[in-house]
Amino acid sequence: MAGTDRTKQDTVAAANSGPAVILVAPQLGENVGTAARAMLNFGLTDLRLVKARDGWPNAWAEKASSGALQEGVRVRLFDRTEDAIADLERVYATTARDRDLIKPVMTPQTAIAESRGLEASGARVGVLFGGERSGLNNDDVSLAHAILTVPVNPRFASINLAQAVLLVGYEYFRQTQEAEPLIPAATEDDLAPGDELIGFYEHLERELDSHGFLYPPEKRPAMVRNIRAIFQRAGLTLQEVRTLRGIVASLVRTSNGRKPL
Repeated sequence: MAGTDRTKQDTVAAANSGPAVILVAPQLGENVGTAARAMLNFGLTDLRLVKARDGWPNAWAEKASSGALQEGVRVRLFDRTEDAIADLERVYATTARDRDLIKPVMTPQTAIAESRGLEASGARVGVLFGGERSGLNNDDVSLAHAILTVPVNPRFASINLAQAVLLVGYEYFRQTQEAEPLIPAATEDDLAPGDELIGFYEHLERELDSHGFLYPPEKRPAMVRNIRAIFQRAGLTLQEVRTLRGIVASLVRTSNGRKPL
């Protein structure tokens, strides 16, 4: 029992250290290093890299971090965005581009205010940042619960990777210094973590494929993104995800001529 309590305490402590920063397909080691430097400036330490082009460890990143990678920023490597967010209950995708996906659009101020409330109840939060050249693709954005957009000059909206991380980190640090978080009704036991959501999506998509719904093939990617966006907006709890998986399984058994168990 004591071990279980310790694990729960460690999980809550990790959640309260601020949002995880997830860099998807970063291109240059120097940019990873400067992003890590911006993170530690404002007390963020959980850095996750998805398919870093120049590999890891990276000497250029170490140099550009000005010591942040030695002084507290922890780096974890992932092959897929889905794996990088698997333990997170709330994910924000940073993008300045208009998207076909219907998702809440938040500023750093509103997103951080929401995330701090979730963290205070034990949930884990992360922010996705895309590669330097083209940002996040639609498949990555579809995994997020909301879009985070920095208000900038509309005639020149280009900011680099480290700047984007710095703006989010600054807002997090500013709010921790100035106000108590607004704690929502949801708790760590309510919100479905990323791996549970992705498991449900893949389950549903397999069955939709087998029943010919995701057709024709050229439209499948957009259809999948839109279906996922519906459930992402719902803010599903773990129990709701399990109920939905049960519904899908029951419908499949019935369509195969078997009565539900």
